[in-house]
Amino acid sequence: MTSQRIGYIRVSSLDQNAERQLDAIHLDKVFTDKASAKDTNRPQLQAALNHIRPGDTLVVHSMDRLARNVEDMLRLVREMNDRGVSVEFIKENMSFTAVSDDPRSILMFTMLNAFAQFERSLIRERQREGIALAKAKGTVYKGRKPALNAERIAQLREQAAAGANRTKLAKEFGISRETLYQYIR
Repeated sequence: MTSQRIGYIRVSSLDQNAERQLDAIHLDKVFTDKASAKDTNRPQLQAALNHIRPGDTLVVHSMDRLARNVEDMLRLVREMNDRGVSVEFIKENMSFTAVSDDPRSILMFTMLNAFAQFERSLIRERQREGIALAKAKGTVYKGRKPALNAERIAQLREQAAAGANRTKLAKEFGISRETLYQYIR
């Protein structure tokens, strides 16, 4: 059996374009998640991990597409390397294989992940500060603007009640399946 190059793509929301991530890179199979990277419990990531075999290479556009914290990233790469799977990050121009244990690469890999995790923490901190400031000014913090207006919600509920396929409905309305279920509950 020949080794394969398996692509993993992740975008945070349905309206983001996944095509640019591994464009023009030869891949035998691609798995795409439209989900946050807050944890590694993502359906297509799990499918990719189940599909991949010793000798294969998992190709990811950049480190932040695979994991958002150092522990998850190091664990994922170590587990794949232990299985004989290489991991390649295009943007960072880094590859990790079971046979390579170059201390400089491991240090750089860990540092880049730590900076990404730090950046994400700063974003959340600024977000919390902004919410607290809005509340202190008496402004009601309402969170994100609803994805659908009342008319579209009614249409969605009507089609769901008629038995329409949930995945197709989510795609048609431009929302995630989780958002769809929140609207039809």
